[in-house]
Parts: sequence; C-alpha cells; structure tokens
Amino acid sequence: MDSPNQPVRGKRRIWPRRLVAVGAVAMTALLAGCSREVWEVGFFPVESKGATSHTDAYTALWNGGWIAALLVGLVTWGLILWCVIAFRRKKSDRGLPVQLAYNMPIEILYTVIPIILVVGFFFHNVSALEKTIDDETPGEQVIEVVGKQWAWDFNYVTEDVHYAGVQVNLDGTEQPGYDAPTLYLPADTDIELVMRSRDVIHSFWVPAFLEKRDMIPGRESSIHLRPLKEGTYVGKCAELCGEFHAEMLFNVEVVPENEFIEYTDSLREQGNTGILGPDYDRTEWYQNPYEQEEGAEQ
Repeated sequence: MDSPNQPVRGKRRIWPRRLVAVGAVAMTALLAGCSREVWEVGFFPVESKGATSHTDAYTALWNGGWIAALLVGLVTWGLILWCVIAFRRKKSDRGLPVQLAYNMPIEILYTVIPIILVVGFFFHNVSALEKTIDDETPGEQVIEVVGKQWAWDFNYVTEDVHYAGVQVNLDGTEQPGYDAPTLYLPADTDIELVMRSRDVIHSFWVPAFLEKRDMIPGRESSIHLRPLKEGTYVGKCAELCGEFHAEMLFNVEVVPENEFIEYTDSLREQGNTGILGPDYDRTEWYQNPYEQEEGAEQ
C-alpha cells in the first residue's frame, strides 16, 4: 500500500496529457479559421494578392522569410528536445558524463548553414528591392499626394486637375471612411505617386498595397507602381500627426482607364483645374539645416 504522503501512481502524467490535448485543440481551431488565400499571402490582407505590380514580390519575400525561420526553429527545437531526452541522466549513471572539448563536423555544420541562410536572405532581399523600392518606371500618370492636418489633397499632375480633401468625421458606423477623400488610379497603368506634407510628418499607407511612405515637410518621396486589380482600397495616415490623426483616412479607387479620364474630366468641369501648390503649406516652423548652412556660406 502507498503511504499517504506519496503521490498517487499515474497522476503525474495527467497534466502533460491535458496540455497536449488543449494545445492540439487550440491549434486545430486556429488553423481551421485560416483559408487558403490567407496562407497564400502570409496573413497579409487578402485583397493584396495581385493588387499592384509590387505586392507579389513583397509576399514572396515575407513568406520565404517566415517559412525559412520556422524550419530553422523546428530543427533547433527538435535537436534541443533530442538532447534532453537522449542524454538525460539515468538512475544507473555514476559521476559526470563524458566531456567533449569539441566536435568538428558539428561546428562546421553550425557555421556553414547560417552563412548559407544569410547569403540567401541577402539576395532575396536585393531582388525584392529592385522590383519594388528601386522601381523607377516612368509614370504614364503622375499624381501628387499631399498630406495635411487632417485630410488629403490629390493633384493629378498629368491631367492638370486637383481634388481638395476634407477631414473625415468618425461617427461610430461600420464604414467611417465612406465619405473620405478618394484617390482615383487607372488600372494597368504605370503610376508615379509623389508625396509631400503641408505641415507636419504624415505617412501614406494603403495596407492592401503593402507599401508605406513617410511624408516629411520640405522633402518629397515617391512610389512607382502599376495598379493591377480594380476595386476599392482603404488608406490611412500611419504617423501620429496630431489630435485628429485617427480621422485622416482616405480611399483608393482603382478603375478602368476610361473611367479615370471621366473622373478627371468631372473635376475639370467643377473648376478644379491646375494643381494645389505650396501656397497652402504651413511649414514656416520648419527649417532645413542644409539650406541654413548654404545661406551662411553665401
């Protein structure tokens, strides 16, 4: 008979079994909620698949990175568990186990594999950058995106018309950006988006495009891309820019080229000809240090 102070035989294995069962159920529930499309885009927004000429390159880079990291993690965890189990101390063991100063094949393996992984990641990154960030394809349509507290202006430079946005008022509905400023882009057309700010730092972000650009006063940034999939995409400012930052929303409408021309013609008919220049900027507080140095030298 067991002593009352001894644990009941067999109960030590109950909690590990329960943890394994709970983990299996949780993993099954998690994976069951993920569709094939979600896996294909690496948990990026589903609408990003084929949205622009850049999104597939970003998705391939992201998926390749986390899959490689997961495989390395699985091998590492497997080796750790194998060592814990295979080389655990047994009741029959006496003294310390055999001590090894080094193992040349293992050390070479642990050196060569990381080098191969780093070199592979490097060239994969360079290839993705050449297709996206370094893309300087001349734009058939040049559009200037101007951020301001707390809305957006869109200058359709090639068509010589503009749209002046008004701040969105969040009202708690499911579609707070329904009346948000809307940027129209022609599908299957090379676009050059030139971005700048009228006042403070903003950030142009369309989650489905998988790209973001900061808009710093006194500087211009740009994105060269080709919208491929027609539809409506949600955009927002991704830089805390003041009290109503949360209301600095906008929409992107990717439409056929003829519909884009009709839209710009409607702006022209409304009298929105020309572009909105720096006359409305509030950057008097900003001084470019390089310009100050040039002025001092003169």
